[in-house]
Order: sequence, then structure tokens, then C-alpha cells
Amino acid sequence: MLLKDKIKNEVKEAMKAKDTLRRDALRLLTSAFKQVEVDERIELDDAATLKIIQKQVKQRLDSLSQYKEAGRDDLADKEQAEITIYEAYLPQQLSDDELTQRIQAIITKVGAESMKDIGKVMGMASKELNGIADGKRINVCAKGLLS
Repeated sequence: MLLKDKIKNEVKEAMKAKDTLRRDALRLLTSAFKQVEVDERIELDDAATLKIIQKQVKQRLDSLSQYKEAGRDDLADKEQAEITIYEAYLPQQLSDDELTQRIQAIITKVGAESMKDIGKVMGMASKELNGIADGKRINVCAKGLLS
């Protein structure tokens, strides 16, 4: 079963359980899936579905920080709850130690020696670590190891 179909089924389960927060969050997610399918005239596979979920999490994180700055704890709590729901569908993220080890191996593989080689490292790291580490974390770690 495709991930997007699983999420659609979980919307129904949330409706039956009268879990409005989960229902609404998953409906927003299925709406994002449908939007991409209509705009690009494609049928989503699991990889594309994961990218959309990651994008939604990133948007929620941005909103969360803005709500906290504005002192809107009620909206921040809602965003945090949606992030938690979405993250359940994403692969387990690498720990900082695991990320450092993987990026060190990539640096060795591409022969990077200084910050001017960051592009090579980021290109390979983004492909290898897609879905299991955030791009911002990869960048910070790579810069730390190359400097």
C-alpha cells in the first residue's frame, strides 16, 4: 500500500475516532498531495509523498517559530501537534553522531579539503541522506567538519 493511501485511510480512522486535530492535519496533507498531482499531472509514489510531508513539516516549523516570537502559544501548540503527526510518517532521522560520521565519510569519498569544496560534499550528502537528515543540519555539520 502506498504511503498516501495509508494516510487517506487514517483520515477515515481519525473521523471515526472523532480526533479532530489528527483528522484536520491529515486532510491538509492529503490536500497537498492532490494539489501536486493535479498541478504536475502525476501519480505520487512514496518518495514524492515523503518530500511533500517533509515540506509540510518545514512549513510548520517556520510557523511555529513565528508564533512563539509573537507570543501566540495557542497557535504554536497546534503547529507542534501537526508536526508530531506528520513526523510519524517520515523515516527516523539520524542522530548528530551518526550524521557526523556519514558526512565525514562523504568528505573522504569526494576528497574535500576545505570550505571551497562544500558544494561537492553537499551534493553527495543531499542525495545519500535525503529523508533521514534535514538539509540545514547537513550543511551545518559539513561546514563544521570542513572548517
